[in-house]
Amino acid sequence: MASTDTSVDAPGKPGKDAGDLAGLEAGLDALETVESGRTPLRTTLVQKVLPPVTAVALVLVIWQALVSFGIVDDATKLPAPADVWGEVRTAWLQGTLLDYIWTSVSRGLLGFLLALAIGTPLGLLVARVRFVRAAIGPILSGLQSLPSVAWVPPAVIWLGLNNSMMYAVILLGAVPSIANGLVSGVDQVPPLYLRAGRTLGAAGLRGTWHIVMPAALPGYLAGLKQGWAFSWRSLMAAEIIASSPDLGVGLGQLLENGRNTSSMSMVFLAILLILVVGIAIDLLIFSPLERRVLRGRGLLVKG
Repeated sequence: MASTDTSVDAPGKPGKDAGDLAGLEAGLDALETVESGRTPLRTTLVQKVLPPVTAVALVLVIWQALVSFGIVDDATKLPAPADVWGEVRTAWLQGTLLDYIWTSVSRGLLGFLLALAIGTPLGLLVARVRFVRAAIGPILSGLQSLPSVAWVPPAVIWLGLNNSMMYAVILLGAVPSIANGLVSGVDQVPPLYLRAGRTLGAAGLRGTWHIVMPAALPGYLAGLKQGWAFSWRSLMAAEIIASSPDLGVGLGQLLENGRNTSSMSMVFLAILLILVVGIAIDLLIFSPLERRVLRGRGLLVKG
C-alpha cells in the first residue's frame, strides 16, 4: 500500500499560507532595504569626478585650439587660457582674488537668507488662504518673470549706492521664486495627508509644520534652488550697473572693470569666478539637501 506524503501542504492549509506570508514579508523587506555600504573610491572617481574633469579638459582644449590655429586671432576678443591664468595668478599674488569672491558671496548668501525668511511665510500664506492667493498670486508670478536687472535703477534712486540697494534687488528677484516654489509644493500635497493629520490632532500651525512642510519639500526645494539662482543673477546685475568705491569690488564690478579697460582676460576671469561660485553653492548646499529629501522618500538608494 503506497504511503502518503504529508510534508506538502494542500492549498488553503495553514502551513502554505504561513509560507506565502513569510515570502511576501521577505520581498517587502528586500524592497525597503537601503544599501548602507560605502561606495568604493574608484567608483566615485569614475562616476562623479571623471565626467566633469573630462568636460573641463575638453573645453580647455577647444579654447586653446581656437587661439593656436588662428581661428580667433584677436586677443581682444578671445584671450588664451594662459592669459586668463595669468590674471588669476596676479589677483592671487595681490591678495584681491578672495576679496572679489567674498564680497559677492557674502552679499548673495545674506540676501538669499533674507529672501528665505520672507518668501517662506509668504508662500504658506498664499498657498493656504484663498483670498490671499487670488489677490497676490498673479503678482508673484509676474514678479518672477520680470528680469532682475529692471529693479536696479529704481533701487539706486530709492536707496542710493549702498549695500541696502544690493539686498533690495536680491529680495525682489528671489522672494517670488521661493514663495511660488512653496505654493507649488503645497498644491501637490495629497488631501489624504491633511485629513490624516487633522484626525491625529495635527491642525493649524502643528499641521503646517508636521504635515504640509515635509510633504511639500520637493517643490519647496526646487523653489529654493531657483531663488538662489535669481539671487545670484540679481546681485551680479546690481554690481555691474551700480559702481561706487564704498561698495567694494565684487565679481560683477570686476566684470565691468574688465569691460571698461578692454581687458578680455579680466572679463573671462570674472565670468569663470561667477560660474565656479554658482557650481560650488549647488554642490555644497543644494545637492546634499536634494539627496537627503530623495533618500527620505525612498527615491535614492545610493549616492
